[in-house]
Amino acid sequence: MKPQPLTIDPKKKCVLANFGADAGSEDFNKESAEKQIRKNAEVIAGLARRLYAEGTRSVLLVLQGMDTSGKDGTIRTIMLGVNPQSCQVVSFKKPTDEELGHDFLWRVHAAVPRRGNIGIFNRSHYEDVLVARVHNLVPEKVWSKRYDQINEFEQLLSESGTEIIKCFLHITKEAQRERLQARVDDPEDHWKFNPQDLAERKLWDHYQRVYEDAITRCNTKAAPWYIIPSDRKWFRNLVVSQLLRDRLEAMNPQYPPAQVDFNGLVVE
Repeated sequence: MKPQPLTIDPKKKCVLANFGADAGSEDFNKESAEKQIRKNAEVIAGLARRLYAEGTRSVLLVLQGMDTSGKDGTIRTIMLGVNPQSCQVVSFKKPTDEELGHDFLWRVHAAVPRRGNIGIFNRSHYEDVLVARVHNLVPEKVWSKRYDQINEFEQLLSESGTEIIKCFLHITKEAQRERLQARVDDPEDHWKFNPQDLAERKLWDHYQRVYEDAITRCNTKAAPWYIIPSDRKWFRNLVVSQLLRDRLEAMNPQYPPAQVDFNGLVVE
């Protein structure tokens, strides 16, 4: 049986407390999950090659979550073997002055994967209804309009041939505490530790509320949200890799037809 992510029906309110972040699977343990992840990675790599050759459609994987939820680790794990030429990862940091001089989706649209490619957003356009809202970077009359603008943007991408997979990596506050402490305790991980993470942690409840609003208001047929239990890293990676594999298999990309007759062709 395939591991199942957690979803909600469009238009229904998302309440994250109703979803278990520490969920696992009756059909997998850590060892068997890692075998399945490797198998999925092989299939994904082959399908990504066909998608690149076909060159008519693309896939956008959006990863959102609290600090330490595992966005980087998920990417490293599920994209093993994929040709870097056909895959691009974009991390959205604090907007530059140039980006602030345009509408909030300007820099995002420019980063959308080209036809034939798989694009991964490590954080995304949702920062503009998350961080911007928590820290009052823009007034309510501005951020309140962004949900509909995001939906229209994602609908445009969908109609233009981009398959969108949006994953919220759901962790508990205790799991975050343990992962932050691990960065403190391991000298090789000190570079990962940012004191700002502790300040953001104090806003945990506020972030949970704005995530619930974003998931509720931007959970559409064209771009549904998947809530991924992420306290167990192996289960998180298994579910996201299976989601990507399933979507690519449903797309069933094909190699384009040959441009010449290869029957009897000999290269001198």
